[in-house]
Amino acid sequence: MTTAIIDYASGNLHSAAKSFQRVADETGGGPILVTSDPEAVARAERIVLPGVGAFADCRAGLLARDGLFEAIEARVRRDGAPFLGICVGMQMLATRGREFGDTPGFDWIAGEVVRLTPSDPACKIPHMGWNALEIVRPHPLLDGIESGDHAYFVHSYHFVPADPGALLARVDHGGPVTAVIGQGNIAGTQFHPEKSQRTGLRLIANFLRWQP
Repeated sequence: MTTAIIDYASGNLHSAAKSFQRVADETGGGPILVTSDPEAVARAERIVLPGVGAFADCRAGLLARDGLFEAIEARVRRDGAPFLGICVGMQMLATRGREFGDTPGFDWIAGEVVRLTPSDPACKIPHMGWNALEIVRPHPLLDGIESGDHAYFVHSYHFVPADPGALLARVDHGGPVTAVIGQGNIAGTQFHPEKSQRTGLRLIANFLRWQP
């Protein structure tokens, strides 16, 4: 029942681990392990990939850990383990990122990560702070979360999936901004669940019991 939060020196691991452990303790969701050990990842029931910073830097940092990405990919793509990407950890699921040039992503969910271009000049970039979710389609990760519930964002780019069916929730920031994506056993949030209070804790609880 272990959930592995991937440590590759990118992301607020302490805050994320604390939130996941709190929910796991309350719900019987099993141990939370922060790890960069490929063997531990291969044994984990669920995998969480956080990410903060630039797309290319996060990808390079992950790939620099010998065997780590390969263990994640095998566990998720071959074995079907539930996967949650957070912020840049979600963006790396895309085919490519367009931040500071083109950088290949995992291509687990087809699409591109592009810069936010709000139509309203009052909408600043980076998009930072609380924003109301609009649920686009139901999903087990969004059980108990409704349109109008707020989540916390810090980003300048967002994931535009090639298949509109992969879009689960969005927000408005001078135009539509991707908030949650999902396809099969793979999902991701642009917002930070660990900073999103009730909404984030509910999503974490949903993830820890998700059986795709």
